[in-house]
Amino acid sequence: MSDSALPDPAPLTPAPVPPLSLSTKLAYGAGDLGTAITANILGFYLLVFFTNVAGLNVGLAGSVLLIGKIWDAINDPMVGMLSDRTRSERWGRRYPWMLWGAVPFGVTFFLQWLVPSFGTGEANQWGLFAYYVLVGVLFNSFYTVVNLPYTALTPELTADYNERTSLNSFRFAFSIGGSILSLLLAGMIFRIVPEARQQYLWLGGICAVFSTLPIFWCVFGTYRRTMAMNQIHPVSAEASLPFATQLKIAFSNRPFLYVIGIYLCSWLAVQVTQAVLPFFVMDVLKLSSQIFTQIALAVQGTALLMLFIWSAVSARFGKKVVYFMGMSVWIIAQAGLFFLQPSQSGLVYPLAIMAGVGVSTAFLIPWSMIPDVIDLDELNTGQRREGVFYGFMVLLQKIGLAVGLFMVGQSLNLSGFVATVPGQPAPIQPNSALNTIRFAIGPIPTLILMLGLGLAYFYPITRDVHASILLKLQEQRR
Repeated sequence: MSDSALPDPAPLTPAPVPPLSLSTKLAYGAGDLGTAITANILGFYLLVFFTNVAGLNVGLAGSVLLIGKIWDAINDPMVGMLSDRTRSERWGRRYPWMLWGAVPFGVTFFLQWLVPSFGTGEANQWGLFAYYVLVGVLFNSFYTVVNLPYTALTPELTADYNERTSLNSFRFAFSIGGSILSLLLAGMIFRIVPEARQQYLWLGGICAVFSTLPIFWCVFGTYRRTMAMNQIHPVSAEASLPFATQLKIAFSNRPFLYVIGIYLCSWLAVQVTQAVLPFFVMDVLKLSSQIFTQIALAVQGTALLMLFIWSAVSARFGKKVVYFMGMSVWIIAQAGLFFLQPSQSGLVYPLAIMAGVGVSTAFLIPWSMIPDVIDLDELNTGQRREGVFYGFMVLLQKIGLAVGLFMVGQSLNLSGFVATVPGQPAPIQPNSALNTIRFAIGPIPTLILMLGLGLAYFYPITRDVHASILLKLQEQRR
């Protein structure tokens, strides 16, 4: 049969499936709740726990975090490849990983808040270092085991473009909501429990339970839909692309390189600020840990609210405009924190709200640019490869977290920061350490954000360019 005799493509379109129900969307969103809780608690509290509760040298503490996150980035492609190749007649490809990884994920999170004893002096320091490296590697492994298959569920739940967008809005709402919940729990526990070690034990235990249960909600709430979709769109048995091939695909796409830069700058600024904020609040402004929790809540709550506002503004004015608006407000907030004095501590709340206005764009804009990049890749290659590009975004998020935490730990160590000796009052920090904390909360994130603004300015896919890409794609698909 000649090409001209082939039927119109329309009859070959898969039969329509019912739209996603609200219960399925809620269950899918819940899958990001547990990982958001653990990531937020670790980002805000783990470094200060290592130094002020466990008594670990701040340089070693930063190295623990770096090693854990480097391993976290390394195991991503391995778990992704293995989950692609998993074939379970009952549970499909993704769910076995989530089911079997959920409990170890919660247990290893809790183990990070224990303070074992390995003697005294250097022996105890290196014993603690080895323990926290081991537990951190295990936790990050199970984090990937539950989170990476979860993120890959989106295309398996629906093939509809708009429903995929809707699913991700539920995901980020649960993600930021989980961050807020974790801070509320921390504030409540720190008020009720007087002793520092017990505070973190309770925080680790409660958050471990709250992080594990939503994974089961996600599995059992989305399972039927996924299995039904697999009947309509059977999964190909083709092996996943080699990692080197994925690298070549991703880094030959010029707009994707800009998105990488924008996202990495935004996320690095978030992580540096998040890691150093407890030290800034308690050591520079001389405020309590309860006040720190309130400040963090102001940032997270504002970011959650602005997520929906920026989405509406973006629909009217475009993504680059929203990014410039959010980053400008955020830069002013970071610069203001640098000049803030203990006598002006009341100003930290409006500055936190301003920072939240910008932080929300770090969640929204880079992730909303990725579908544009994928459309361009499909136009150029004729293939739809969401997994490659989303995979590298997750990889870069973890690299940004690792670099940010390591930079904070090493800079504090070089500045003469004094770790708290367990059972002793908190030490008075030297001026060199206080100045380092100020630079880490102010000029460093400001410069990083300004670099992100420059990359956003040159990002080539505007609204008009994307409209042209879609028109050409429609012609190509015909």
